[in-house]
Amino acid sequence: MGGQGKQSMWRGAGLALSGCAALILLSCSSDRDSSGDKASAAAPLPVVLHQVGAARSGVIKASGTVRLRRETPFAFLADGRVRSVAVREGDRVRSGQLLASLDRTAIDASAVSADARARQATADLSRQRILLEQGWISKARVEAAEAAARAADADRTAARFTQRFSTIAAPADGVVLARLAEPGQMLSAGTPVLLVGEFASGFVLRVPLSAAAVAGLAEGAPAQVVFRDGAASPMAARVIEIAGRAEPRTGTFQVELALPADPALRSGLIADVELPAARSAAPLMVPASAVFSARADEGFVWRYDPAAGEVVAALVTIGAVSDQGIEVFSGLAQGDLIVGAGVDRLIEGQRVKPVRPAEFVRSREAGSGR
Repeated sequence: MGGQGKQSMWRGAGLALSGCAALILLSCSSDRDSSGDKASAAAPLPVVLHQVGAARSGVIKASGTVRLRRETPFAFLADGRVRSVAVREGDRVRSGQLLASLDRTAIDASAVSADARARQATADLSRQRILLEQGWISKARVEAAEAAARAADADRTAARFTQRFSTIAAPADGVVLARLAEPGQMLSAGTPVLLVGEFASGFVLRVPLSAAAVAGLAEGAPAQVVFRDGAASPMAARVIEIAGRAEPRTGTFQVELALPADPALRSGLIADVELPAARSAAPLMVPASAVFSARADEGFVWRYDPAAGEVVAALVTIGAVSDQGIEVFSGLAQGDLIVGAGVDRLIEGQRVKPVRPAEFVRSREAGSGR
């Protein structure tokens, strides 16, 4: 074949390859266009929209438990058998009143033995000193006797201390909150026997709050307290203590509010409280049904674009869950429209049709074949 024929052949092959490449690119472009338009081309899915709003207009709402500020567990300082427990839960007690005691048989015997050893050590020391003056023994013998006497005296002091605290007396006027042991029971030293609350310490309301709420709170802040089931009249309170660290299990900070003296107050009452919050501390709220793929303190919601009629996923930072919904600290702005019901069937760029809740339920029932 001549040179001209070869050149014509190669030009023809090149044109064929170019044509194939163009067809392949056109096919790929068509595939991308069809997949990109799949969501928008599909019929709009019915959803219920929710307009994002602030949870509290500068107000923190929470629930807590009433306690006496000083509630002390009492225990014996020695092992032994409980001889008596003179009070029951709910009993009012007076300062100095006997509340419980141990069987002192072994305790008294130890005290007598310790006293006898101390007396013997003291007498031995006196004899050693006389012998030293007469030159019969060395000074080292006397020093050893002095050490033995001091040790025996310390043992006697400890035995008397245990003997003295083999009973439990009320430190102040108060109320028995819990009876944790019964007569005849064998207890180790330090095992709680009674929990007693002191009236003089006053009643407080202990409330767990999120870090965001605590950030805008200060000691002395006023609050309004309402008791469940009308157990006591609504009353004003004030913040007296804010925990310095969060509870490891819940991540919340305990806040104490001082309550006024009221005969209706009891330890253990449940109350709802409203506290002033800094504007920055009042998070937005969304329905719990709007959040999906939540883990740790993050999740996603579907934000609705009214102009396009589509939804896009928005990453949000979330906080506590309450009957108002879920707190949202970032990722949304007040007034945003999000999907509140129907999030399970949506994809990025999905066209949706806002409907009322009743219409949404009917559409779901129809889709499930009911």
